[in-house]
Amino acid sequence: MTIIETVVWIAIFLSVMLALTSSVLYFYRTSNYAIQQASATASAQHGLDLMIRTIREASYASNGAYPVVSLAANDLKFYADVDNDVGVELVHYYLSGNWLVKGTIEPTGDPAVYSGAEATSSVSQYVQNIPQSSALFTYFDKNGTQINNYTKIGDVRFITANLLIDVDTNKTPTPLNLRTSAAMRNLIGH
Repeated sequence: MTIIETVVWIAIFLSVMLALTSSVLYFYRTSNYAIQQASATASAQHGLDLMIRTIREASYASNGAYPVVSLAANDLKFYADVDNDVGVELVHYYLSGNWLVKGTIEPTGDPAVYSGAEATSSVSQYVQNIPQSSALFTYFDKNGTQINNYTKIGDVRFITANLLIDVDTNKTPTPLNLRTSAAMRNLIGH
């Protein structure tokens, strides 16, 4: 093989490698958003499933208090046994910036008292409900009528959760809307 042939083969090899590398980088750049959005959506769906299961299991507190403590568009406090122990915990779901957060307080003493700081964990990231002015929770009574007066905690029987997820708000498409709902089983018939 002559020097000219060797130079030609090296040039062809480098051209093919450059084209291949450019293609991989282009694919990564164009697919990166889709991959991140898919990952964030899967994580949010998992968190939403766990949250709605907990809401379904709302029950009277260890001290006999009513299951629902407080309601708001982006905030819900209720009692539920989230760790299958003897006591029923105070559970708090709320939005903090672009995070959906879960807080829990274990009961202490006899009769049970719910005091102290919440143990918090993140349920979902990239939540866009607040910037989009979209309520996380919508509440309904036993007749299916929407509850807009958040002081009527005794009327709540059914809750829908609407979570807007978007990794990068500067890129299209618009946020993905994840929606689920639950009847509070221990309040049906009351």
